[in-house]
Amino acid sequence: MTGGYARRPPAWRIGAAGRGVPDPPGRCQDAGVQPTPTRFAGSEGIDLAADVSGEPDAWPVLLMHGGGQTRHAWGTAARTLAEHGWRAVSLDLRGHGDSEWAPDGDYSFRAFADDAVAVADALGRPPVLVGASLGGVAAIIAEGGSDRVVASGLVIVDITHRSNPAGIERIKTFMSSGAEGFASLEDAADAIAAYTPNRPRRMNPNGLMKVLRQRPDGRWYWHWDPAFMARGRTEVPGQDYQALFEAALDGVRIPTLLVVGKLSDVVTAAGTEEFLARIPGAKHVDVRGASHMVAGDQNDAFADAVIAFLEHDVRPTLPG
Repeated sequence: MTGGYARRPPAWRIGAAGRGVPDPPGRCQDAGVQPTPTRFAGSEGIDLAADVSGEPDAWPVLLMHGGGQTRHAWGTAARTLAEHGWRAVSLDLRGHGDSEWAPDGDYSFRAFADDAVAVADALGRPPVLVGASLGGVAAIIAEGGSDRVVASGLVIVDITHRSNPAGIERIKTFMSSGAEGFASLEDAADAIAAYTPNRPRRMNPNGLMKVLRQRPDGRWYWHWDPAFMARGRTEVPGQDYQALFEAALDGVRIPTLLVVGKLSDVVTAAGTEEFLARIPGAKHVDVRGASHMVAGDQNDAFADAVIAFLEHDVRPTLPG
């Protein structure tokens, strides 16, 4: 089903990380869904960490988390994708998790988008780009800002070109809260609970240690480059960013789904409406009980929405 989508001529190359033909619908054997640690070269060779789940010949889905998160932010969604015949690539963005910190401190939207293009090329076939917040901006710019096909589809999670400034400021405040580190994992759990009042408070040491690192001073710090918070020095001015984002939106001509947390304080109704108006055929789904961090708040509902979109809107457009 391709109504509303006009694709540019494909221009991708076969890379070392993936090749073959798309996997038909169906469920993989358990061995195929176990994540395999993988490294990719991003823009200008920056070293990026990823977990890859699914059969090698399955069509790739590149998952890009939000600012301050890691590749573990998707919960069981990557496994669910693999079980449904997709190859899930959960990426640590530059400066996050186990990926290399940017040597020049470049954490601009353009840099993240260029990394997405580099990884997409390495996968050998244009993947579906799934991006949350920062990852969503990178996905839009990677596809819409390119003069060639980068992706086969887009899933943009809780971000639009006209987001609520108060919600964005709350994210920045939360991310800055751990700048001096936490005395204990319990303190870090308290900070997360304060930011996500819609969730039951959970104390999960194993989960926390995926997003925190203990330094020699004994304190626990977020597992990302502190220079990321100073990214304004490498970013374009606000009005130029707005123009960059809107121009990229106008360049998107592939199946697109906007996933919004029903409790989100970042995405507004007006922003959603305008976003959908800019991309022909774009679809939208609200996830009940979810705030900005949709996959973390309602993982099963998020995964179900993504799978439904991939099977109904993306798979029929893929080459046979």
